[in-house]
Amino acid sequence: MSGRWIEQWDPEDEEFWERTGQRTAHRNLFLSVLSEHIGFSIWSLWSVLVLFMGPEYGVDPAGKFFLISMATLVGAVARVPYTFAVARFGGRNWTVFSAGLLLVPTVAAYLVMEPGTSYTTFLLVAALTGVGGGNFASSMTNINAFFPLRRKGWALGLNAGGGNIGVPVVQLTGLLVIGTAGAGHPRILLGVYLPLIVLAATCAALRMDNLAPVKNDTGAAREAARDPHTWIMAFLYVGTFGSFIGYSFAFGLVLQTQFGRTPLQAASITFLGPLLGSLIRPVGGRLADLYGGARITLWNFAAMAAATGVVVVASVEKSLPVFLPGFIALFVLTGLGNGSTYKMIPGIFQNKALTRGMSGEAAAAYGRRLSGASMGLIGAVGALGGLAINLAFRQSFQTAGTGTSAFVAFLVFYAACFTLTWAVYLRRAAPVPAKTQLSYAKI
Repeated sequence: MSGRWIEQWDPEDEEFWERTGQRTAHRNLFLSVLSEHIGFSIWSLWSVLVLFMGPEYGVDPAGKFFLISMATLVGAVARVPYTFAVARFGGRNWTVFSAGLLLVPTVAAYLVMEPGTSYTTFLLVAALTGVGGGNFASSMTNINAFFPLRRKGWALGLNAGGGNIGVPVVQLTGLLVIGTAGAGHPRILLGVYLPLIVLAATCAALRMDNLAPVKNDTGAAREAARDPHTWIMAFLYVGTFGSFIGYSFAFGLVLQTQFGRTPLQAASITFLGPLLGSLIRPVGGRLADLYGGARITLWNFAAMAAATGVVVVASVEKSLPVFLPGFIALFVLTGLGNGSTYKMIPGIFQNKALTRGMSGEAAAAYGRRLSGASMGLIGAVGALGGLAINLAFRQSFQTAGTGTSAFVAFLVFYAACFTLTWAVYLRRAAPVPAKTQLSYAKI
């Protein structure tokens, strides 16, 4: 696939950035958001389609949780190859291909979405939507290369937040379909997305760019995989993004199964949490730029644990008026944490370069090299957190009929994330040269 290639790219050079870099980076960011947005909508499609699946489909709540778990699993696994595809094929070229690929699961769902279809067929089609989850990894890797370190928190937060909004948008669209045509017409929802997919691929083809300096570095991938910070950040990202995507997929089913909401009642609420969590993500990145990603992440996990405590109480008491504010607060906090954790990644690796005696562009290049390589692994593991959440809900409802035990497990996990963030990044400053005035607390 041919495309537009930029041979020289140095966003850390302020003169270059002000003259041409900023305009080019912002154009690619906007179109990346569009493609990733549609990708998230398709990835989370089955969180909405299960609301259309009444008794005539013959699928119980545990089976529905497993359907959305299948989409989560494939999306998580797809993130690893998608990360390296940007350097292999070019950011613009891969965006065109990956956006067009979204037609496959959408058309497949359009063909099979009716009573009488076998559960195995539903599972296979749900798995296909996982390609939409891969779009996040390639998009974030691509945009990470366009922006200087001082702007990465804002840029990555905006890119991811704009993509994440694809979840509530598809849920709002589903609400509109259920509210107007009824729960018997899921194909209307699928028909809406077919031209949008074509639009995203076309815009990417016409206006995005490939960066020639961005190359796959197998040495960097191996080095990132061996670095403990990659896996520490993956663990923390399970707590933030894993929670966001897991809750986004499960919210409607929890409302239907535990609180007896109808498809229309569930759909009228489901979108709100993912919407707020998506909108707040750039704020998390910006706060991390200003005050340090580790500090924002630490207190965000404390707040997530507190909100989960409220949800546990509401679940035990079967109180929807208490459950909704607590659960929606959790969504907001996952969005903040998504922004702050992703901001930490490039800072951690540039900080490591400083401890090795590097400075200036050499340190920045090392940070870009290792952070780009680690993002795919971190994003994939984080998305697997969504799978764990959906499986935990499935088990909890299957054995006890409520989500209480799952929420208790999530609370314990957030406490572990809080402790790990403090112990690794805030307990003491990293041993860097005094002249750098940099510590992990400021990443």
